[in-house]
Amino acid sequence: MKKEEKIENEAAELLNGENGDAALNGENGDAALNSENGDTALNGENGDTAEELLAQAQERIAELEDKNLRMMAEFDNFRRRTNKEKLELMETAGERIFTQMLPLVDDFERAVQAYPQSLPEGKEVEQYEALKEGLKLIYQKFLSFLDKNDVHPIQTEDADFNTDEHEAVTTFAAGEEKKGKVIDCTQKGYKLGEKVIRFAKVVVGE
Repeated sequence: MKKEEKIENEAAELLNGENGDAALNGENGDAALNSENGDTALNGENGDTAEELLAQAQERIAELEDKNLRMMAEFDNFRRRTNKEKLELMETAGERIFTQMLPLVDDFERAVQAYPQSLPEGKEVEQYEALKEGLKLIYQKFLSFLDKNDVHPIQTEDADFNTDEHEAVTTFAAGEEKKGKVIDCTQKGYKLGEKVIRFAKVVVGE
């Protein structure tokens, strides 16, 4: 009988012994369920709730997206500005070249107009005619080159005086019919596209 009581006592010790609570609760009691950092695991290092952490993440994402859009807009503006500057530089360079070329065209035009219509006796007519035709050909090539590059002479014949295209060098009394009109052109004007690169110098009726 004593032996059976001893066995029962040993069984009770195993169930409720010195380490009984530890088996259920662990060495740290509630720590097994909650752990020392239990709240941190659920709520974050600063004690923020999951909803607050989500809101912070969404705010950060929105901030980065806004920053990215601003950078893209700035780059697009930079690209457009650079392209515009390149185009303006090309146009300015082209304008300068054509403006410097115009006096050569004037000289060819004067040479063609000044060439004698009739040759003196004793001169070789064929030789002079060939020279005249060659001069005309070079002049026409100059005009063709300008035309292909959108450089055109400003209209002056029978035109109304226009300060946007014409520069009056003098006036001449030519009657009521010619008042305010271009009577003569002393130097041709030219336009590059729609831009005047040299005003036409004209005589205006008054």
